[in-house]
Amino acid sequence: MSISRLHRPIQILNWLAALMILSSLALIFFYAPMERTMGQVQRIFYFHVGSAWTSAVAFFVALMSGVIYLIGKRREWDAMALASVEIGLVFTTITIASGSIWGRPAWNTWWIWSPRLTSITVLWLVYAAYFMLRGAIEDSERRARYSAVYAIAGFVTVIITFYSIRLLRDIHPALIGSSADAQGEQELTSPMVLTMVYSFLTFSVLYAAWLLNRVRLHALQEEANSLKMRVMTRLQAR
Repeated sequence: MSISRLHRPIQILNWLAALMILSSLALIFFYAPMERTMGQVQRIFYFHVGSAWTSAVAFFVALMSGVIYLIGKRREWDAMALASVEIGLVFTTITIASGSIWGRPAWNTWWIWSPRLTSITVLWLVYAAYFMLRGAIEDSERRARYSAVYAIAGFVTVIITFYSIRLLRDIHPALIGSSADAQGEQELTSPMVLTMVYSFLTFSVLYAAWLLNRVRLHALQEEANSLKMRVMTRLQAR
């Protein structure tokens, strides 16, 4: 029954994530200077880039969980992959929404089918289809096996999205690395870099907190289903 209680490490991680979110907001709005060209709207990049980074981490964790599941066939790794894809899709949605909000004043349009925006849309659809695949397979072992293979193959879209503005001419700015063809690159000052790095850490800790909570929820569901089956078996035996 200990699983029904919130473990202390998860509690600590939840509080740490909450404190880091508050401190990150303080850095974004009160410490980081206003960018000269874009003005206040540039501050959305701290959310946009942080969520994009975390979504890539989440999908990579799903990939590794899928590999480990295929090797050892342990169900907890399937649960880890499922939780990580769920959270990664949430962060990808945040990335797309925040980018669209930034694009309205920057490009005078909410959306443009540039290589980066097209590739991240494909990425979102690929990982949304992951849940359709799981819902279409009733056998738990086959579902876990096919889902693991899908999570591994789906990571190709993450790689394509990352390199899209480095291989193709794109209006999307390149904040990390260099791209001769990317337009609208920014020169970040030291406070901006510090705030950006801290936002990365904040989103990473938030992802870890969500992941542990989601895995714990899955374990609770499994425990509830097991208890339900035991009760049904005893009732049928009478």
